[in-house]
Amino acid sequence: MKPVLAVIILALFSLTLFAEEDPKSKKKPHRKDAINVYMEGADNYMRQEVNFINYVRDIQDADLVVLGTFQSTGSGGGEYTFFVEGRNKLAGVKDTVKFNTYADETAEESRQKGVRTLKMGLMKYMINTPLADFIDIQFTEPIEEAVSTDKWNNWIFTTNINGSVMGQQSANARALRSSISAGRTTNEWRINTGLYYNTSTTEYDYGDFVATDKREDSRVYGDVVKSLGEHWAVGLSSDVFESIYSNYDLGFVVGPAIEYDIFPYSESTRRIFRFYYILNYGYNNYTDTTVFLKTEESVWSQQLNASYTNFQNWGTINFSAGWSNYLHDFDLNRFSVGAYVSIKIAKGLTFNMQGGYAFIHDQISLRKGDASIEDILLNRKELSTTYSYQTSVGITYRFGSIYNNVVNPRLDVLF
Repeated sequence: MKPVLAVIILALFSLTLFAEEDPKSKKKPHRKDAINVYMEGADNYMRQEVNFINYVRDIQDADLVVLGTFQSTGSGGGEYTFFVEGRNKLAGVKDTVKFNTYADETAEESRQKGVRTLKMGLMKYMINTPLADFIDIQFTEPIEEAVSTDKWNNWIFTTNINGSVMGQQSANARALRSSISAGRTTNEWRINTGLYYNTSTTEYDYGDFVATDKREDSRVYGDVVKSLGEHWAVGLSSDVFESIYSNYDLGFVVGPAIEYDIFPYSESTRRIFRFYYILNYGYNNYTDTTVFLKTEESVWSQQLNASYTNFQNWGTINFSAGWSNYLHDFDLNRFSVGAYVSIKIAKGLTFNMQGGYAFIHDQISLRKGDASIEDILLNRKELSTTYSYQTSVGITYRFGSIYNNVVNPRLDVLF
């Protein structure tokens, strides 16, 4: 019996000694094997869910650059695009992935889509890294046999109403804002229509100085745009409005428009260079007599605008310019220019600048007579001016560790 027992023990020991272990059982993922990725605007959620890459602070340290862009869609949601471009050891490799969000989705649903899309976009770069052994791709739901139809035919409706009451010892205010809109967007057509009504009243009481500032604005609008291919589009817009501030008891504008984009519309999430022209017929019924001694009038006007936007790894740039005038008097005109630039100058250093300027000679609705001191201080009536401008300049510098992978949300409400 003892010899038999000894043979069994020896056999078991031999199997244990010479058995080949599964190579994967010894392997562990290491942070040093992860791809260095620069992704501007990556939040804690993205870092936590897409945790198999190294998020670096500066583009110079990246082997992969992910540029995210967004543009609104007619459904009330948006189209997000990730442009993925290799650098250094991954130079020359590029890809583009997109996903759409919808108006009835929660923020959580939208960011989950973003995570899934980014993960899929990174797979072709992960395949030749040591971390590829730890990635498993799954298809979570069976595909339905039939394609469902849209009972709303791409129409989206949005309603909103809110009110507010505020007060202190010497002032109190109340406001009501309401709106309703409907829109439909397809590859060939874009239709948008809606109305809104805003009213607010603020009462000031400083003893000898008592004043009431009441503002009321309403608008009914509609736009129809038809695609004419990858570069051209035509449309028709209309607008009915009133404004105490700008002296309109009732205003009406309607007219055709045409647009040309130098780049194809399919590239609009990366770059767009458009020129568009609008011809408008307008009817104005003024609350008070204007400086041109008008209480009502019909006018024709035109606009010519240009806009260029480009998103690149080095930053973002946008330029715009526009000219408008009334056809019965070309001296009644307005010319405006604007620009926004964000440039990565060096490692960790970003320069930001924006500004705009307008030459104004078209204020046909200005009230006759001088504005009271209350009107000026409360800014409750439009005042005469020949120009307006706004500008801002700033720099941002970041330094320290190039890695930014750790997510720690503890007490982030304190900062």
